[in-house]
Amino acid sequence: MSGFILPKIGFIQVCMDIIKTTSALEQLCARLSGSEFVTVDTEFMRERTYWPKLCLIQVAGEGAEAIIDPMAKGLDLAAFYDLMSNEAILKVFHAARQDIEIFYHASGRIPHPLFDSQVAAMVCGFGDQVGYEALIRRLTGGRVDKGSRFTDWAHRPLSDKQLDYALADVTHLREAYPKLKALLKENGRAHWLAEEMAVLESPATYRTEPEDAWRRMKLRNPSKKVQGILIELAAWRERMAQSRDIPRGRVLKDEVLMAIAAHPPRTGAELEKIRGVSHGFSRSNIAPGLLESVERGLELAKGDLPVIKSGKPAKPAPGAVAEMLKVVLKLVAEEHGVAARLIASAADIDHIAADDEADVPALHGWRRELYGEQALAMKRGELCLILENNRPKLIPRS
Repeated sequence: MSGFILPKIGFIQVCMDIIKTTSALEQLCARLSGSEFVTVDTEFMRERTYWPKLCLIQVAGEGAEAIIDPMAKGLDLAAFYDLMSNEAILKVFHAARQDIEIFYHASGRIPHPLFDSQVAAMVCGFGDQVGYEALIRRLTGGRVDKGSRFTDWAHRPLSDKQLDYALADVTHLREAYPKLKALLKENGRAHWLAEEMAVLESPATYRTEPEDAWRRMKLRNPSKKVQGILIELAAWRERMAQSRDIPRGRVLKDEVLMAIAAHPPRTGAELEKIRGVSHGFSRSNIAPGLLESVERGLELAKGDLPVIKSGKPAKPAPGAVAEMLKVVLKLVAEEHGVAARLIASAADIDHIAADDEADVPALHGWRRELYGEQALAMKRGELCLILENNRPKLIPRS
């Protein structure tokens, strides 16, 4: 049947084709709708665009796998998005965030329920540096060919080698998922993963509001005037980038926005005197909008501005406290085989060192259960750090 990956005999692929028509996609999704889980991956390009350009979708389920070409003329992806929303089927990704962002902005829906093998591997003790190839090798013994990783996925036609590479990501993942699931059941950490998946399943994770674009910029104690102008400039640039579908840096780079905010121009002539603004920019059709945003920023600065959250607590604790809590984190991570950076960040530790009730991830949910309580106990003097057989160890204080 055209447009399908036929069932496999053992692990030998019988036939491969690319889904390019709506009817073929609907038949594929109907077939996959009986699967307990499906593995999903995408190939996309975004170097020259603001919005990721979806070039391929790979999906595999029980007895079938396929490559979908979203660039095919007339192809309606509604059936695929319905499959992604089917509550009876678990959607398994590896490093899901960018894939989900694409689906969310294209369809307004987030795949659910969700399983991210990268996060699951960190929860299960594979470390915070394990790559996809190493994970597959350790779980299944399979080998991932990464020879086509730098492909221009928007180019057509794609070679058989490129298509094989793309499809292999979901077929390897189909074999790896049951093993990760078994590990989570064995170590009783499925609820840890569920907390992480709740973040990936939240629409707030993928919203890009222009009014919040300034928060991505590194601001170091700016004056009210500079902050107000940057808030408006960043929002203006974000809207420009979105409407023209170009990277925000192609509109103006961060350092240029900072220079404009520091020396706010009121005319086109003043604008072109700022370093980084190209000659003739003031005569472009976007210059008036930029100057208007400067004026709005100056007005905004006269009122109350959003608080810039620092990565450091307002009243930091002595450095030795944070260093001690880092040792506790390292020991906890090693004991339980969980990636340390998944448990707590350096900023989390600084805040816990300064405040027992700090609102940081490490003091919520499974992270508090695993590490937060131990960190607080160390601060209260209820734990001691000793050396036993030349290895550090935490023990209750007698």
